[in-house]
Amino acid sequence: MSSANGNLTFIDKNTTLQPAIQTWKLYLRDQNKSMYTVKAFEGDLKLLSTFLPADKTIGGITTNDLQHFLEWVNNGRGKNIPCSPKSLSRRITTIKSFFNWLFSNARIPMDPAEKILQKSVISPLPEVLTDDEQILALAAAADLTEQEHADTRPYALFKLLLETGIKKSECLNIRLQHIDEGDPQNPFLFVRYSEVKDRNKERKIPLSPAWIQFSKRYIHQYKIEDFVFPWSPRRLEYILEDISKAAHLEKHISFSMCRWTGALNDFRKGVDHDLIRQHLGISKIQWREIVMKLQQLDQNTGRSI
Repeated sequence: MSSANGNLTFIDKNTTLQPAIQTWKLYLRDQNKSMYTVKAFEGDLKLLSTFLPADKTIGGITTNDLQHFLEWVNNGRGKNIPCSPKSLSRRITTIKSFFNWLFSNARIPMDPAEKILQKSVISPLPEVLTDDEQILALAAAADLTEQEHADTRPYALFKLLLETGIKKSECLNIRLQHIDEGDPQNPFLFVRYSEVKDRNKERKIPLSPAWIQFSKRYIHQYKIEDFVFPWSPRRLEYILEDISKAAHLEKHISFSMCRWTGALNDFRKGVDHDLIRQHLGISKIQWREIVMKLQQLDQNTGRSI
C-alpha cells in the first residue's frame, strides 16, 4: 500500500480497532486534515472502541454493531450525556469515512457502514442585524470618531466586516499590501492564507471607496505599517461590543453576526449567488445550507421602511 494511505501493511480483517484507528489517524494527517478534525474523528472512533468488545476485529464489525453504537450515543451513552444532532451527524460521517477507507484499501471484505444513513443537520439560524440596527450601529461607530478621545477603530472595523463578511481569523491576517487601490473606483481586499491547504479560500472582495477613504484616517491615527488590525482577537471583540453599547442595542455585535449580516445584505440586493459564495470563501456544498438560511433570514428579519 502507498504511504498516502498510511502504513496498511499490517492491517487486515483480523486487526482490532485500536491499531486501525492509529493508522487512519496518520493517513488523515498525511491528507493535511486540521488537527481539530483529526482529534474529533479519533475521539469518535475511540468511543466506538469502548462500546465494542476489546477483541472485536475490524472484519467482524457488522452494520448492526454500528447501528447499536449510534443508538447508544444518541441515547446518552448510559450516562445521560446528550448527543447533539450535529455531533451525531459527525460521528456517522467518521464511521462511514473510516470503514470506507478500510474497504477501499481491501483491508476488510465488506463495508459495514455503507448502509448507515447519514443524518444531515442544519444548525439554528444565526443572529443578524436588521437594517435599522445597522444604521444605528454605524452612526454610533461614527460618533466614536468625533469624541474628545476619538477612536477610528470601531467604524473602520465594523464597516469593513459588513462590506466583506470576512471571518475573525481573516481580519486578523489583513496586511496593508492586501488592500488594492489600483482602480480608485473599484478597490478590493485580497484575502490571503499562509497555509498551502487553505489556498483555495483565497479571494478578492470589493471594497467601497468610502471605506478606503476612511481607512486612511484610521491608518494615520494608529500609525499602521503592516497588519491592518494589530490587536488581539479579544480586543477586536471588545471594540465591536463597544459599538453595541454605544448604539444601545440589545444584540451583541460579533464577527459572526457581521459576516451573516453582510451576506444577507448582498442576498437582498440581488447579488449573484455564486458571487456571494465566493466572497464568503465557502464551497458549493456549504452554500446549499447557507442559501437556505439566507432565504429564511430574508423572510424573518425586519427591514427599514
